[in-house]
Amino acid sequence: MREEATREALSVARAPTGNPRGPVRAGRVADRPAVLETPGSAGRGKGPGFENGMERKQGMTTGQHLAGSMKVRKFQTMLHAKAKEEPDRRFHALADKVWRMDFLNEAWAGVHRNGGSAGTDGERFTDIEAHGAERWLGELSRDLREGTCAPKPVRQALIPKKQPGKLRPLSIPCIRDRVAQTSAMLVLEPIFEADLQPEQYAYRPERSAKDAAGRVHSLLNTGYNEVVDCDLSNYFGEIPHAEPVKSVARRVSDGRMLGLAIGGFAIGVGLMMARRSSAPDLPRDRNAGM
Repeated sequence: MREEATREALSVARAPTGNPRGPVRAGRVADRPAVLETPGSAGRGKGPGFENGMERKQGMTTGQHLAGSMKVRKFQTMLHAKAKEEPDRRFHALADKVWRMDFLNEAWAGVHRNGGSAGTDGERFTDIEAHGAERWLGELSRDLREGTCAPKPVRQALIPKKQPGKLRPLSIPCIRDRVAQTSAMLVLEPIFEADLQPEQYAYRPERSAKDAAGRVHSLLNTGYNEVVDCDLSNYFGEIPHAEPVKSVARRVSDGRMLGLAIGGFAIGVGLMMARRSSAPDLPRDRNAGM
């Protein structure tokens, strides 16, 4: 079983897709392993003995001599393959990846690339760079590992919607919390990606609202003549926080990782997973909520 998962992870062939859901069944979109679009900064590997026993039990180990970003991708690919192979599997030994330096470097690269303003602590990207990004990430890693890093209150802002005169509430976490959340997402996303149907586009890597619209257009050209367009009002503002945690716990048995979710660091990931399972086909930009 382990050998088959490794072959699947390292091959260029896509993981097998599930059966399509809903009335639209013409054609399929292949599932893809969950990866970031661009590599982040190389992190610091743990040396030849870093592979722990829990990883060995799960049949998932990262390469000992790969650059940091490549280690992240190999681990993500193996997670995705294992989750695809065993739909009922609950994963353990995940939390330590959140504070591992290669994952944090990858998360920092993504958050820095997205930019954005400071949170309630006032800390900006320039402040972090002046302090030293590697030093800053090392301190974050230590605090996550020791359980002393608690998320700070988010800064509330209102941004204009497409409809004239309407505003959308936006919560802006501190950069430190955004990096921790992104690192948690790097660990969890490959697991939940394996459960998604080809028709699902929302908040998925390498997919966007334009891809969903293009799929609708191609189906219309093959004879379908009805399109249902709907939206969920204030979804992220009203969903009970217990539901995203349950959604994560369905696939994750690592108590420390669930503790991070309950504490708030991975709540954005949990909200995303809950949204995926309840709204399969909404063509929304996956970057809109992060």
